[in-house]
Amino acid sequence: MSATQTVPPGHEPAETRRDFLYVMTGAMAAVTTAAAIWPLIDSLNPAADVRTLATTELDLAPIAVGQRVTIVWRGQPVFVDHRTAEQIARARQDDSADLKDPELDSARVQRAEWLIVVGVCTHLGCIPLGQKVGDPLGGWGGWFCPCHASHYDTSGRIRKGPAPRNLVVPPYKFAENDLVSIG
Repeated sequence: MSATQTVPPGHEPAETRRDFLYVMTGAMAAVTTAAAIWPLIDSLNPAADVRTLATTELDLAPIAVGQRVTIVWRGQPVFVDHRTAEQIARARQDDSADLKDPELDSARVQRAEWLIVVGVCTHLGCIPLGQKVGDPLGGWGGWFCPCHASHYDTSGRIRKGPAPRNLVVPPYKFAENDLVSIG
């Protein structure tokens, strides 16, 4: 049959072995490509240790009034401060102060006696001092970052120094009366 001849209806040539090989070659190429790319795509998922740290629970019952503890959430320190009545009063009094990053104390806490903030300075990512007994607390009784002298108040708000923002309040909720879930 020449290339210029037309095939009458009903007399088309049957599928050939060559057509089958083309289809199978294309299918195998698609499967091989997917198998090669899958490890790359799967590597973009968070690691198991990161997934387990997505939420951290803390029992608040053993933390005494005036005590500060540090826990780890998503690889970052989180400062939990069981504030005294004086610290709460000072934080609320400073609501009307001239703040670099204005934010009311009531907007930073769910319960006045518990302040929960990520313990990373917002200037260059240092860990501020003030969690241990004897650490400098800065001029406002909160935290002090010695790297560049940033001072934070008892609500974790920046008061002095180069830090541009307040200490970050992570997402958290009180699951029970003495149990907080961070994350």
